[in-house]
Amino acid sequence: MTFRSRIGAILDSTGVQNTILGVILFNAVILGMETSDPVMDRAGPLILLLDRLCLSVFVVEIAAKLYARGVAGFFRRGWNIFDFVIVGISLVPATQGLSVLRALRILRLLRVVSVAPSLRRVVEGLVNALPGMGSVFLLMGMIFYIGSVMATKLFGATFPDWFGDLGRSAYSLFQIMTLESWSMGIARPVMEQFPYAWAFFVPFIMVTTFAVVNLLVGLIVNSMQDAHHAEDSVKTDSYRDEVLTRLAHLETLIKERQGSERVD
Repeated sequence: MTFRSRIGAILDSTGVQNTILGVILFNAVILGMETSDPVMDRAGPLILLLDRLCLSVFVVEIAAKLYARGVAGFFRRGWNIFDFVIVGISLVPATQGLSVLRALRILRLLRVVSVAPSLRRVVEGLVNALPGMGSVFLLMGMIFYIGSVMATKLFGATFPDWFGDLGRSAYSLFQIMTLESWSMGIARPVMEQFPYAWAFFVPFIMVTTFAVVNLLVGLIVNSMQDAHHAEDSVKTDSYRDEVLTRLAHLETLIKERQGSERVD
């Protein structure tokens, strides 16, 4: 085994992965403490030092992965690119023009996703669901556009703050879709002026909230299950290949032993 292979095996070991996960969580706590003025007044230099140490651990990890897998092998995996971007953002100096990058350092917590297999399955399921979700979003956009035009025409003159134009109508309908104060806040006041307004609001809620949103949830759940099955298949194939390799090695040993016995 070459030195690069040893470094790669060490990086992939459970102990190192758990250590990186612990550093990520510890760094998240440190970044949260930096938002407290009393805490920074008492232990500001220590907190900043610990933050730099955590960042140094991440940089060493990325450098070790680049060495062990090579540049091409490193960037071939999407999660490595994700980690590289997150750590790279933290290394950019937060000057006056780039002060927002100091807030983006909390993105390091997202590295938990690349370390924890269960979270990776969730994200992979979400990504795999995006094509199907695009069709659902297109359908929802059409429904919102139709509903916004209708609401503006029906209620815009009487309730200009909610339905005065297409944008306001779309925002109000989005609030209704989320069921946030839709009845007492919007629907009932409108129904005081337009008693049959329920015939517009109730079907809109039934279609968007209970049908389209649940369709999105179903797509995500199915994609997560597919990702889980795919990972199980990879594990099964790997275990099968390992067993076949061992059987082939055992068969070779048996043949060599039989050959030596014949010679004797």
